[in-house]
Amino acid sequence: MIKKNEECSGNMKKIVVTLLLICFSQNIFAQSAQVVVNPENKAQQLEGWGVSLCWWANSCGKMSDEQIDVLVDWLTSPEGLNYNLFRYNIGGGDDPQNRNCELHHMAKGKGLRAEMPGFKLYPESAYDWSADSSQVKIMLKIREKRPDAIFEAFSNSAPWWMTISGCCAGNKDAGTDNLHPKYYDAFAQYLVDVCQHMKLQYGIEFRTLEPFNESLSNYWGQSGSQEGCHFDVATQVKVIDILHKKLQKSGLKTVISASDETSTAHALTAFDGYGKALKQIGQWNVHTYGATNQERQELYNKVKAANLPLWMSESGSGGNGIAGNINMLQRLFDDMRYLQPIGWCDWQYIEEKGDQWNLVLGNYKEQWFKRVKNYYVRQQVTRFIKSGYSFLQVDNDQTLAAISPDDKTLVIVCLNNTEEFAKMKYQIPVAVRDMVRIYTTSVSEDLCPSLGVVVDNEIEVSLPPHAVKTMVFSIDN
Repeated sequence: MIKKNEECSGNMKKIVVTLLLICFSQNIFAQSAQVVVNPENKAQQLEGWGVSLCWWANSCGKMSDEQIDVLVDWLTSPEGLNYNLFRYNIGGGDDPQNRNCELHHMAKGKGLRAEMPGFKLYPESAYDWSADSSQVKIMLKIREKRPDAIFEAFSNSAPWWMTISGCCAGNKDAGTDNLHPKYYDAFAQYLVDVCQHMKLQYGIEFRTLEPFNESLSNYWGQSGSQEGCHFDVATQVKVIDILHKKLQKSGLKTVISASDETSTAHALTAFDGYGKALKQIGQWNVHTYGATNQERQELYNKVKAANLPLWMSESGSGGNGIAGNINMLQRLFDDMRYLQPIGWCDWQYIEEKGDQWNLVLGNYKEQWFKRVKNYYVRQQVTRFIKSGYSFLQVDNDQTLAAISPDDKTLVIVCLNNTEEFAKMKYQIPVAVRDMVRIYTTSVSEDLCPSLGVVVDNEIEVSLPPHAVKTMVFSIDN
């Protein structure tokens, strides 16, 4: 529910209305578009929205049960972010003796939170299943609140002792493989063992297992700021073959997802090099830190032709204030329009500074947290376009539209990522009820509710600078 401190004040409403009247009278809008939204032009059906559990869950799992309950509720509740996809990070773990990398080298960039524990410290060690109890605690709380949650496991690096450099942050030459060839089999077994343990111990069976993370990138270097491992495409194919065979013998229903590259360009390179390995994976994952709409469309076409599900499994962006948040929202719009994934995942839920890469600002040591503007910006989409909704093909890049499975609820989200006011007119060629629920997030509003009116199957809305509006229509059918 919307709390009092999240609602628009009466004075602010008067200011906004006055500014809008001025804009309409002088016609000073950054954009004025007329868009047709036809519920029959269906594209992909949404499986869900989600987020990685790395690294925030490892830190937040140490908070009190009451705090964890609030954080997970904000994340999973239908009235919150409504997320149902979650990516569990299988940590590799660094050498406890730091013989091959600087002490606390991850603190140089990502902070100590990025020091993910591994389950097997040395080749001869037994598994320590208590090593990652904090992340597991968050995952179990998520499962409690969202019984329909879909979990994916992913690896950033193999344990340090399987690597060439002896450091789980990468090789001395950051653009070369770091998993030692003699440990290909052991690495695959490590991943399968973790997945089997999670099913046997907690009843959580990962639907997919991603053995790589941004593997073609050249920034995974020794003593780097987080776990990372370069894999050439040929190496990825070898590891997939080994992992596929182990999963088939494991008794798990888990299938392989790949290749989780940082950009659509890298993803296209990997996809084209997989060959027969495409038949050994069950889902294609990609990050859109770097992406063009042409590449998004090309990758979608290739993955569709291979008959594979497609996830945008990680993204985030910097910037300043709500302008940066809205620019990130534009990336989400572009992903859903051109890449057409059935799942879309944020990278970080909570950060200890800033308001761009995160949806919640917190302090792990002092154990406090609060929602930032980016939370409400994301909520404008994820709260209203729900799992099972079908996206609609709409000829406007600042518009995202979807319809419910029963064709009775139409959702239109529009954004303005300019410094000026914008005006949008939507024509809906089906019978919708006159009154429309509208929610707005802007500089002065956080999911602020209002009502709109449809006249002759059209509705016109205005958006202040750097703002997003969500309209929820009821269809008479």
